[in-house]
Amino acid sequence: MTVQFGIGVQANKTADEYAQIGQVAEAYEFDVVSVFGDLLFQPPIVPLLQIARSTRRVQIGAACWNPYTMHPYEIAGQLIALDAASSGRAYLGLASGTWLDVLGLSRSGPVAHLRDAVAVVVALSTGDLTGVAGEAFSLRPGTELRYRFDRRRPRIMIGAWGARIASLAGEVADEVKIGGTANPAMIAVMRERIGVGSEAALRPPQAVGIVVGAVTVVDADGALARARARSEVAMYLAVVAALDPTAGVAQELIDDITALVADGRHNAAGSLIPDQVLDLFAFSGTPDQVAAQAQRLIDAGASRVEFGTPHGLSDTGGIEMLGRDVLPLLRR
Repeated sequence: MTVQFGIGVQANKTADEYAQIGQVAEAYEFDVVSVFGDLLFQPPIVPLLQIARSTRRVQIGAACWNPYTMHPYEIAGQLIALDAASSGRAYLGLASGTWLDVLGLSRSGPVAHLRDAVAVVVALSTGDLTGVAGEAFSLRPGTELRYRFDRRRPRIMIGAWGARIASLAGEVADEVKIGGTANPAMIAVMRERIGVGSEAALRPPQAVGIVVGAVTVVDADGALARARARSEVAMYLAVVAALDPTAGVAQELIDDITALVADGRHNAAGSLIPDQVLDLFAFSGTPDQVAAQAQRLIDAGASRVEFGTPHGLSDTGGIEMLGRDVLPLLRR
């Protein structure tokens, strides 16, 4: 298996910054550049189109589009536009997300939403006229897009932690992304969950790759990098620790960190995170430390490692250090 390496970026930058990020990632031979689809940030299609124009080789996509906040018809249109702008390098990333309550949305029936979203996007992208009779979304037979484009089935990535969505991915996806983790133990857990769906769909056990991505902070000053990573992890630890059955993070610690984050004291919250917990949910430290973490995930069976924002003490500087000093340690 050829392992891929990717860069994941937040949708909070300028067009020029995205162009530079894309160029740097491509120069250092990263395989994929993803833009996060987190709530209340820019729609990922905006930075993705900029990255598409500034690159020639890397795969690009949203990690992820959300069928609760955007109808699959709209997702299909944006995916097709991105694929055209990138000359066929776009992938489809879908997830049901979290924190939807801030928009007054209920995350009911996530498996149905994702299954039907995949079906609608694939039908529209390939010109399949048979229709989709889903629980959450449907497509009337004979419905097709009224413009010209290159019809193809997109590569599908589903963001998942839980057993039911992972099983769905085993049926319909090419990849599963476990977001917010650097924990090698989750690979075996996810492989078992994916296998339930793969077996039901009569697919080979390894048909679905596992992408692992998390906050990354790399710097020659490893202590400073890890301090920055602690503050970043503090903001999402309560969510991901509850999803990881292998982590064993004490609830008292989570409660203390959550209270400090709610009070805006991110550095104080991060200072409570022990080294062993930090290493489960972020890549951080010197290039050697970050490479060692990524290698443990590769050894556990990850098909792609995605280094997420903020990358370093500065974004572009962090990506450069990952490409210059970390990737050679992983590809030798």
